[in-house]
Amino acid sequence: MVSQAPDPPQSMGSTNVVFRTETRFDPSYLKTPPGIIKAVVIVLNLLGFICIQSSAFWSNARGVFFNIVAHLGLWWSLALLLLYLFHLVEKYHNFMWFKVELIASGVLAFLYLIASTIVVAFGAAAYSAAGFFGYLAMVVYGCDAFLTARAVQAGELAQGTRVPAKQLHVTTPPAMP
Repeated sequence: MVSQAPDPPQSMGSTNVVFRTETRFDPSYLKTPPGIIKAVVIVLNLLGFICIQSSAFWSNARGVFFNIVAHLGLWWSLALLLLYLFHLVEKYHNFMWFKVELIASGVLAFLYLIASTIVVAFGAAAYSAAGFFGYLAMVVYGCDAFLTARAVQAGELAQGTRVPAKQLHVTTPPAMP
């Protein structure tokens, strides 16, 4: 009777997620596509707001609605940028950041479509400039929503690191009769 060598160990495919929960400043986030998008949107929100405020009609309903949308976009994008820059998203990793960001980006893109169309239809020069920046912000928010939707579908993390865990699976020979 010839004895048979045992099978070599097999690795199992699983991953662990590592979260560093201390607050730290990471300026390299501004070099990633989501960081660039958030910075660009903040600038576009400010430019649209400044254009409306510099017009003579800033206090009518059209200007007020555009300013509300610009403020919503500004404060939302600024808050998210700070959360990502200081890794607070990683600290509160149980919250579904990507889904909330996806919904907010989609809603802001839609609100900018409405607000920009209203102010461009009015015809004043400052309103047209604000509408231009509003349309640009709408496109950038739409791109952000698209990239976030792809990240949600791929099951990516908002922040954190997936580390492959090596687990060995050893097959044991059957018991002797």
